[in-house]
Amino acid sequence: MKKVLTSPSSFGQVGNEPFSLLEQNGYAVINNPYGRKLTEDEVIELAKDCVGIVAGVEPLTARVMDNLPDLKVISRVGIGMDSVDLEYAAKKGIIVKNTPDGPTRAVAELTLGMTLSLLRRIPQADASLKNKVWKKQTGNLILDKKIGVIGLGRIGKLVSQLFRGIGNPVIGFDPYADAEWAAANNVQLADFDTVLKTADIITLHVPGNADKSPVIGAAQLELVKPTAMLINISRGGIVDEDALYTALTIGKLGSAAIDVFVQEPYTGPLTELDNVVLTPHIGSYAEEGKLLMEIDAVNNLIASLS
Repeated sequence: MKKVLTSPSSFGQVGNEPFSLLEQNGYAVINNPYGRKLTEDEVIELAKDCVGIVAGVEPLTARVMDNLPDLKVISRVGIGMDSVDLEYAAKKGIIVKNTPDGPTRAVAELTLGMTLSLLRRIPQADASLKNKVWKKQTGNLILDKKIGVIGLGRIGKLVSQLFRGIGNPVIGFDPYADAEWAAANNVQLADFDTVLKTADIITLHVPGNADKSPVIGAAQLELVKPTAMLINISRGGIVDEDALYTALTIGKLGSAAIDVFVQEPYTGPLTELDNVVLTPHIGSYAEEGKLLMEIDAVNNLIASLS
């Protein structure tokens, strides 16, 4: 039987359908035994006889590909392709796929949840009560807050629609913005700086700069309102973490919610702040969305190998 590595640490935990699909199509499955992100050496060892990898965020570098002579397809569970050397894969004739639709709803809903958590200080209230402290947290309403959406792809569009659905004005920026969609959904289009200057809540849904430099650094944080909230559920490195820490500590930025980090697991100084909500890269970790992504990734792999 031809072998396939399923490398995401939690693959198949929501449901067995992805494994069943592979087995029904004649593939032997090698699953990640470590319960964490794999290293290059571990990928090479586990996938040494594999024709395909259902991939997570492990490094699929030129070195890895050179050590996997039978590899024909990499099928990513999720959207981001930062961990895959796409240029080298193309040179090797390795097909690379992703699942752009699977995480859309989950990430959009987490964005809304993060926003409400920041506004009403829900994590702080929960932490106090669990520490036996009865302290009433005074937050803010979402009513009339202007939502700034940076990046109007699948996720950014759905985020915009969710906020419009509860009555918020939305201003958005995207270098390739769909003006027809924006007009139909009552989303105001503006340039990048205008969104930063005018939005009360800024949420990021971009793939990042090609040179890996931050989209939001110290210069951009100088533009925002001191009461503004910043939400990043897109990619680690999109926001300069040091600049963010400084802005949050000197009152240049009101609060932030961050789900993705340059180094994961994250243990940095943002964990010391009360005006930031941190989550461990759970944007797509809703059962329904996660299962859909895994099934889509498996179907992509099977179709490509066929």
